[in-house]
Amino acid sequence: MRYFLTLLLLLTSLQAKLLISPFDALHAVYGKDVKIEKKNVLLTVKKAETVYKQAQMKKGGKIFRTFKVKKGDETIAYAILISRVVRSKDAAILYMISPTGVIEHVEVIAFNEPPEFTPSKQYVSQFKGKTDQDTLRVGKDIPTVTGATMGARNVTDGARLALAVFDMLFREK
Repeated sequence: MRYFLTLLLLLTSLQAKLLISPFDALHAVYGKDVKIEKKNVLLTVKKAETVYKQAQMKKGGKIFRTFKVKKGDETIAYAILISRVVRSKDAAILYMISPTGVIEHVEVIAFNEPPEFTPSKQYVSQFKGKTDQDTLRVGKDIPTVTGATMGARNVTDGARLALAVFDMLFREK
């Protein structure tokens, strides 16, 4: 029995800590009356290379979870869930982007690192109004966070990646 409880405790501690669901986060920002369409997108190798090059990042995954937020027949926002490893554990950040390509809101969905490393609401709020025309670099236009540099870098790199995915999938050309 002791081994079973130890195993159960170990397994539950390995799961990412869900802070809020993407749907709840989107409803909190855009209202309860919006319709949200979720879609998992698999990019081709060529499109993935283009996205990561635009984001100025090393190659990564090709699957992205996207959300389209509609009020009536009008699309009012897109959201892209970026899941990446911080240090050695997963973090998932939801980037809410206007149809014109401006970040409207950023929400930490899951964070498996110690709670003191979780990016604060104040920190993620500085991404509001940023576009793919902004540098989005920690230590340049995005301040570092003492003791949580890797988390700050993850959110910042994720913003560049989310904007690049938005540009590839949703921006009207």
